[in-house]
Amino acid sequence: MIEVRFHGRGGQGAVVASEILAAALFKEGQFVQAFPAFGVERRGAPVTAFLRSDTRPIRRRCQIYTPDMVVVLDPTLIAAVDVTAGLKPHGLVLVNTERPPEDFSQWHDFTVATVPASAIAVEHRLGTRTNPIVNTAILGAFARATGLVRLESILEAIAEKIPAQAERNQAAAQAAYERVVVRSVAMAVQ
Repeated sequence: MIEVRFHGRGGQGAVVASEILAAALFKEGQFVQAFPAFGVERRGAPVTAFLRSDTRPIRRRCQIYTPDMVVVLDPTLIAAVDVTAGLKPHGLVLVNTERPPEDFSQWHDFTVATVPASAIAVEHRLGTRTNPIVNTAILGAFARATGLVRLESILEAIAEKIPAQAERNQAAAQAAYERVVVRSVAMAVQ
């Protein structure tokens, strides 16, 4: 079983990202679960969403405490929340940031991937400059960084879940797929 935890802020699309990823994985024959955990439900408040994927039916029905992967939609959360809490050794941290993976030396035990999802969202007119909606861009980066799901499945799921703005969201996912940078644990140890 693969478990993924999303960290974002209300309005960035963390919950929708987990649902789109679940739909994409389902298209590829996986059993999936996607669910949110909310604190105070308001724009800008921290939001956590979860996803499980397996080749067999998933019977577990609890929050994810030891994820294989963590996706950070808002880099300011890194200073506010321990986003890597419980992350399995050699797990993946995918961060929406302009910074390169090497800037996150504190995560030397993890594979780190970075993508400028906010800039990509702005380029594709998703949200505003001050409040970009980064969920579909981060999913394109996720597909490339993990190899867990094909980009084509992500693009199909985007069209189904966000039909009104499918083309812009798909273009953002494609751009992020091409611009994500990954530093693996092996590279960090060298």
